[in-house]
Amino acid sequence: MTLDVNGVRFAWRERGDGSLVVLLHGLGGSRLSWEPQLSGLANRWRVAAWDLPGYGQSPPLPDSPYTFRALAAAAADWIEALGAEQAHVIGISMGGMIAQYLAAWHPQRVRSVTLLSTSPRFGLDGTLSAQWRAARLVPLDEGQEPADFAERVLRGLASPGITDDAFQGQVTAMARITGTAMRRSIDCLVTHDTTALLGSIRQRTLVLVGEFDAETPPEYSQYLVEHLPAARLVIVPGAGHLLNAEAPEQVNRLIADHLTSVEGS
Repeated sequence: MTLDVNGVRFAWRERGDGSLVVLLHGLGGSRLSWEPQLSGLANRWRVAAWDLPGYGQSPPLPDSPYTFRALAAAAADWIEALGAEQAHVIGISMGGMIAQYLAAWHPQRVRSVTLLSTSPRFGLDGTLSAQWRAARLVPLDEGQEPADFAERVLRGLASPGITDDAFQGQVTAMARITGTAMRRSIDCLVTHDTTALLGSIRQRTLVLVGEFDAETPPEYSQYLVEHLPAARLVIVPGAGHLLNAEAPEQVNRLIADHLTSVEGS
């Protein structure tokens, strides 16, 4: 059974029973981004996907600057609100960034980590934050909302092999974001840098990246694995940045194997 919760502080969708698995979506996502994992993992775990604060049905952070520190604290509070001491944490893209801070700053809440299509630092390849930010604000500055440009943006992130249904699911997820929320996230994202924190993340970590991911290429994931104490890398053939939707069966199998191994140790 699918349960949608629109609470005072957090909104999320969950399925299944068992130990808790939380899913943190990316800049252009929402709880709907994780449908392949909500359906694919709920036979063994309690799987919950949030709307990032200010996204979808989640209210913005109350009286707090929109920073990675604040978002990591919110994620830790959400795990507690779900009634769990700790959770397996899975994040994609910006959600993978939040997952890194959560594991480093709130380790008591994190049982294991899975990072998809993410990076250790903004601009690792030399991208300038001002230029990247300006380019992504253009449609918002023109008065458009994310729903207006979701299909164009997501088509540029996905590999040609994504199915029509999977692609439309991601478009629907992005269409739930307001321009105000996306603007806050863009401003936050360019501050990302966990390079000094990676050595402190002791939880067992699975790092997944698509072979053809141009947004957060495999070199980023390789850096993560080289600097995380207990991590392994899998490069998924043929996939792009929308990894969880492009290769759901393989991603679900890899995640399930990772969680099972952690729980069995």
